[in-house]
Amino acid sequence: MQVGVVTTTHGVRGEVKVYPTTDDAKRFKKLKEILLDTGKQKVRLEIEEVKFFKQMVILKFKGIDTLEEAAKYRQAGLYVSREDAVKLGRDEYFIADLIGVKVYDEDDELIGSLEDVLTTGANDVYVIRMTDGRELLLPAIRQCVLDVDVEQGRMKVHVLEGLI
Repeated sequence: MQVGVVTTTHGVRGEVKVYPTTDDAKRFKKLKEILLDTGKQKVRLEIEEVKFFKQMVILKFKGIDTLEEAAKYRQAGLYVSREDAVKLGRDEYFIADLIGVKVYDEDDELIGSLEDVLTTGANDVYVIRMTDGRELLLPAIRQCVLDVDVEQGRMKVHVLEGLI
């Protein structure tokens, strides 16, 4: 599960600035290691120090001690294993698990597949690519999302009048 992206270096001791892609940036404090995706390979790195600056996370990895070493990891994605991922509550799902699920209406008619999840201030919005190619923006609220079965790759929804 992705938790951040390295944006640039920070200082001269090998620290990097990370844009967090997780709901709770403070979770970096609890992590001991992280997987860094260089685009060619995933490298397991031990986290030595965590600081926060504005909306960014400053990470220091063990064994990376210079600005030049840290610069190699610009734009690299940071991931955690599923075991280190945040524990989900009832009716909560990882976005990665929702992407690609088939979306059906109350009559079990295929509407399309979930393409993306937009996170907004009030509630998430599911971006559904409909079978006719159009895009449906469906609010992720109880009135619309009736059932989600990640294992079966299915979601049953009620499309409110005016959304299509």
